[in-house]
Amino acid sequence: MTARPVRRVRRDVAGAPFIVIWEATRACALACLHCRAEAVPARDPLELSTGEARDLLEQVASCGTPAPLFVITGGDPFERADLFELIRHGRALGLAPAVSPSATPALTPANLERLREAGASAVSLSLDGASAPVHDAFRGYEGVFAHTLRAWRAARAAGLKVQINTTVTRHNLTSLPAVAALVRDEGALLWSVFLLVPTGRGRALPELNPDEVEDVLHFLHDLGTALPVKTTEAHHFRRVAVQRLVLAERGVDHVAALGLGPLYRDLRGRAERAGLIRPACEFRTICGGSRSRAYATTGDVLGEEPWCGYRPGAFPFQDDLRAHL
Repeated sequence: MTARPVRRVRRDVAGAPFIVIWEATRACALACLHCRAEAVPARDPLELSTGEARDLLEQVASCGTPAPLFVITGGDPFERADLFELIRHGRALGLAPAVSPSATPALTPANLERLREAGASAVSLSLDGASAPVHDAFRGYEGVFAHTLRAWRAARAAGLKVQINTTVTRHNLTSLPAVAALVRDEGALLWSVFLLVPTGRGRALPELNPDEVEDVLHFLHDLGTALPVKTTEAHHFRRVAVQRLVLAERGVDHVAALGLGPLYRDLRGRAERAGLIRPACEFRTICGGSRSRAYATTGDVLGEEPWCGYRPGAFPFQDDLRAHL
C-alpha cells in the first residue's frame, strides 16, 4: 500500500515565498532595546515611495495562489501616510495584508478600525513582559504596556485577528509564563516567540546561553496543548518537537533524557501554577485516567481524572517506579 501524506504542502517555498515581511519605514516614536531597525523619529527620504510600494505589492501578488502572507512592519507603519491606501491596493490584488504597529499614540481604536475597513486581516502587537515595569523598560517609555493592552482589546473589537509577539531576552525569561497567561486570558490567534537576533540595538543586550535556549524551547513545547505557539529565529524548535514525540511514544521522561535544566523546571512550575500546563503524572503511560469522566465533568477530554486522588510525584520511590512503567 502506498503511504499517503497526512498534510498537503500548499506552496513550494523554493519557487515562491510563504511570507513577505516589509519594513516599510524606520520611523518610530519608541526606543526599544532590541530594535533591529535602529528606529529613529523621522522617516528616511530613501524609503519606498507610494508608487514603488504599490509595485512591491504587485510583485508579491504575482507569486501565485495561494498568495504569500504579507506583513507591513517597521519602525511604525502608522508613520506612513499612505498605509491605508497600500492596504487597500494589496487587498485588491488578492493579498490579505497584516500590520505590525508600534504601541505609539497613533495606535488608536479609530486607526485600528480604519485598518480593518481598508482590508487588513490581522495585527501583531509586541508584549515583552506581563507587567508595566518589565515591558515599559524594554520599550523605552512608561505607559506602553497599558496602551498595548488597550489596543489589543480594541483590535479584537474591530474584528481584527491579533498575534502577540514576545522577544526572549534575559530581562524577561521568568516572565514568559505570565505573558502566556495573558495571551490565554485576553485571546489571540497566535503567540509568536522570538529568539533575539543580536543586530541593531539588540547587539547590546546580554545573550542567552544554549542550555537556557533549550529550556525555553521545551517549555514552549509544553504550552502547545494550552496555546497556539510558534517561534521565530528558533529553527531548532522543530528538532525539539521531534525529540519530544519520540520520547513520549517510548514513555521516557524528557527532563532526565535530555538533561533539561533549572530554568525549564522554573518556567514549567510557574506555568503549572498559572493553570497553563497540567502536571504530567508519572502513571500516565499505564493509566491515563477516564477520558470519558474527565470530559463529562469538565468538558475537557484531556482534563484531570476527577475520581483520582493521586498527586503527581507523591510516590516516594520514584527511581524504583521507573523500572515498572
